[in-house]
Amino acid sequence: MIEIVIEARNASLAPGMEVKRILPFRQKRMVGPFIFMDHAGPVNVQPTEKSAMDVLPHPHIGLSTVSYLFGGKVMHRDSLGVEQIIEPGEVNWMTAGSGIAHSERFEDPSVLEGGELEMIQTWVALPEKDEESNPSFENYKREQLPVFTDKGIWMRLIAGNAYGLTNNVKTYSPMFYLHVVLEPGARFGLPTGHAERALYLAKGSVEVSGKTYTMGQLIVFTKDGDPLILAKEASTLMLLGGEPVGDRFIWWNFVSSRRERIEQAKEDWKQGRIILPPTDNHEFVPLPEDKSRPAGNPAPGLLS
Repeated sequence: MIEIVIEARNASLAPGMEVKRILPFRQKRMVGPFIFMDHAGPVNVQPTEKSAMDVLPHPHIGLSTVSYLFGGKVMHRDSLGVEQIIEPGEVNWMTAGSGIAHSERFEDPSVLEGGELEMIQTWVALPEKDEESNPSFENYKREQLPVFTDKGIWMRLIAGNAYGLTNNVKTYSPMFYLHVVLEPGARFGLPTGHAERALYLAKGSVEVSGKTYTMGQLIVFTKDGDPLILAKEASTLMLLGGEPVGDRFIWWNFVSSRRERIEQAKEDWKQGRIILPPTDNHEFVPLPEDKSRPAGNPAPGLLS
């Protein structure tokens, strides 16, 4: 019923910006099409330190970045000229395809005060036929994302389909992704009809088959069975999964089904062939030193 439990590892992206890194994991590289997952925050730093936390322009290929906030605001800028503030309950879905660069900056002075900023970012690997698609970006407002409530249960469908819910968020392969809030004692089952399913505990604790799991754990379930989830206390969960898209190489911010494509992306970034955001092009993250790390192994990455 439970395939593996992954403990989030701590990673530091910038002063004051500590994240819990969940995926990829050595024994479980992906869940459905999801190949990367970070949980940042709650962040509490002095306003004078906020610029040090900015994620400077950096590249991606072969994936979609999916940003979802519990609190705070983040300014997104990318190669397409998009400038978009994301707020809690919204989704920023950026498809890198053949290559895009973007930045994430914390420009609102109030955002980082009082531990307000908290976000989840995932990467969704693209099917092989879409890996070289044209880059695109879309912001989806809260009212575009259906919400379901039941006794002690609140959930928002971020993308895909689950529990009879669907929305217009453009995805490239069968998947589901939900934000779920449970009151103590609430019970519910996982969505059915998906090959791979997982539950990330962002807050609180739940019981599955008589065992308690706590904040910072990703529980990956087998396809068979319909496990019952019991909230031991007020809890916030992210449910995710879907159909596998096949093995992928991942290095820094690049994902591809082909090792040689990763090497091409490295050279493209070094040579300036991936365009910087036109309104944020005065600085960028240089390509990390390779140190002969195989392209099939994850390298320390950025938030996005």
